[in-house]
This record gives sequence, C-alpha cells and structure tokens, in this order.
Amino acid sequence: MAKDDLKERTEQFSLRVMNLVENLPQGKSMSVISNQILRSATSVGANYRSARRAKSKRDFINKLKIVEEEADETLYWLRLIQRSRKIKPEKLQELVNEATELLAIFVASIKTAKLDIGGEVRSTKDEVQTKVGRTKFEGRTTAG
Repeated sequence: MAKDDLKERTEQFSLRVMNLVENLPQGKSMSVISNQILRSATSVGANYRSARRAKSKRDFINKLKIVEEEADETLYWLRLIQRSRKIKPEKLQELVNEATELLAIFVASIKTAKLDIGGEVRSTKDEVQTKVGRTKFEGRTTAG
C-alpha cells in the first residue's frame, strides 16, 4: 500500500466516523461516546500525517505509536456502541473492520520501523492479536 493510499484511507475513516456520530441517538451516554470517538478517530489521520513528516526513524516510531493508540481507542468506542445496541451492531461492522485493519497496519509498521533501526521488537503474534481484538488470558488467546 502506498503512503498516499494510507493517508486517504485514514481521512476516509475519519469522515465515516464523523457521519456515524451525526447519526447516533441522542442521550447523555451517547453524547460522551460521540465526543470520545470523534476525537480518537480524527486523531488517527491527523497523527498519521504528522508521522509522515517525522524528523527521524525514532520520531516516526513514536508518532506511529500515538496513531496506534488512537486507532485502538476508536476500536474500543466502536465496539462499545455495538454492544450498547443503541443502533444495529451490523451497521457498525464495516467501521469495526476498517479500524481493526488500520490498527494491524500501524502495529506492523511500527514493528518494521523498529527492525529497520536495529531496535528490539517486543511485539509478538499474541500481542498483535490482542491489539486487534483478542484477549490474552493466562497464556491462552481467546476471541474478544
């Protein structure tokens, strides 16, 4: 995937979440969640743009870690909305899938960048799976 493709993809993701937020039901809990997911989802694209302008490989890695955290947080809010059943869970599935894919891309990019600078890569297959929706419990990985 070209860097510009990922830039466009993160922008489209932000726009799709903005559209979701506009269509969430009114209420105190959804208002709070709307604000949170809007911040984290739009931060994915904004921080990815910042990472592309990093001054060094280490700066790039640190900025991508922020993108990873924001993508993971967005995924959390999406799943919470799904589980609340305030809207049909299947309506969110495409956004959940996209958030999961973006998160996996950023986790892999961080790992690759660390290898490029000869750094230690602590991320194992289990850790990556945990970040994209699985829970690790006492050495066993189960679907989350």
